Amino acid sequence: MEQQECFNVMLATDSYKVTHYKQYPPNTSKVYSYFECRENKTVDSKRYKVKYDKTVFYGLQYIMKKYLQGRVVTKEKIQEAKKVYREHFQHDVFNEKGWNYILEKYDGHLPIEIKAVSEGSVIPRGNVLFTVESTDPECYWLTNWVETILVQSWYPITVATNSREQKKILAKYLKETSGNLEGLDYKLHDFGYRGVSSQETAGIGASAHLVNFKGTDTVAGLTLISKYYGTKDAVAGYSVPAAEHSTITAWGKDHEKDAFEHIVIQFPSVPVSVVSDSYDIYNACENFWGEDLKHLVVARTPNAPLIIRPDSGNPLDTVLKILEILGKKFPPTENVRGYKVLPPYIRIIQGDGVDINTLQEVLQGMKKHRWSIENICFGSGGALLQKLTRDFLKCAFKCSYVVTNGLGVNVFKDPVADPNKRSKKGRLSLHTTSSGGYITLEEGRGDLEEYGLDLLHTVFRNGKVMKTYTFDEVRENAKLTDDELEEFL
Repeated sequence: MEQQECFNVMLATDSYKVTHYKQYPPNTSKVYSYFECRENKTVDSKRYKVKYDKTVFYGLQYIMKKYLQGRVVTKEKIQEAKKVYREHFQHDVFNEKGWNYILEKYDGHLPIEIKAVSEGSVIPRGNVLFTVESTDPECYWLTNWVETILVQSWYPITVATNSREQKKILAKYLKETSGNLEGLDYKLHDFGYRGVSSQETAGIGASAHLVNFKGTDTVAGLTLISKYYGTKDAVAGYSVPAAEHSTITAWGKDHEKDAFEHIVIQFPSVPVSVVSDSYDIYNACENFWGEDLKHLVVARTPNAPLIIRPDSGNPLDTVLKILEILGKKFPPTENVRGYKVLPPYIRIIQGDGVDINTLQEVLQGMKKHRWSIENICFGSGGALLQKLTRDFLKCAFKCSYVVTNGLGVNVFKDPVADPNKRSKKGRLSLHTTSSGGYITLEEGRGDLEEYGLDLLHTVFRNGKVMKTYTFDEVRENAKLTDDELEEFL
């Protein structure tokens, strides 16, 4: 059981929360809060190409295992926090008594309970995803202390959700232009390692993308999955040998063709990706790959194709022009849907400027020009792992129930200036409906069992992770449904 020696949960919260134990009503003995991705009821459908009306729940298990489980409170860490907050506030506001209580009564384990939907679940916006409550009346204030670290689950949820929406788009066009979904799991490759803010961001974000796909160059995601989830496979993601500009330009401009030849010879039996735009991508495709080195290209097998990578210019224009050139040099065949397919020994990867919008533009353009999506895969970096915020899916954590003077009270917020921020009331539960949808019941109505069992399971209680999911289970929960796939038929 891991616990970072340098991590101090008492220093892992927003500053103002340090003072909140003094602000709740007298004789408060429980605080109960929940997390959701708010439904945007006033969305402008003309402004957004993708609705993001469902979210993929992923990443809470990592946070609980890495930061919350076990003996996270010690005498030394209490003193460290006391010293920091004394200077930070220039006043003694730290709840030293409360933390010492946790240390003495629970041996430093956190007396909270977290209930959550299964990881990988695809849940419509506006439903509860997890709840948090204190399990000891003396520690009512602890529920919202851990809000800060728990809400950071917004990031893997958002990456996984955005990635899955792109998978739906790819599935649609792949099915329409080829008649099958072969290779779908490898159509969007993670190029985001260098574009994120930290090693930890890389690991979390890459793992979230791998919920939906199997191609990645962000190695940190593989180690995170292995350590915090586990998978039946040796690794959860795969890559291929690939060139970068330095391995091409190091040969000099006059020897670009020699660089190409050298690289493809080095990797004869596996797919190899060669960036070909260091100088002139069109000349490279027409004269180097299409003429001088054509004998090496056609000698490759369907399991070890040459993958040509452009890395500049307008994505759609570039891809279409390259396909036109390659189509003349390597005549395509027509598939069962009537779309053109290059010989299986040559393919393209577009890895520059790819986000969910440019992805759709390229796919639409290829379809319009009768090119099958079999010919291409994509790489995405900053747009996949970094160009996201908590507001992207309106992730929020709000208090909905308290016990004061022994009486339970349903509480909520309802700002007059923004109806989207109205929060839920009371104890919550999540259920399936007879039509196969989901419904969140408020004010404890789930206890009546009208809608069957609560889909929120206890995953953490008093310092122990109570339920875990393998990465294979996460993937199974998040996979595209038959109903979603039928939309493409």
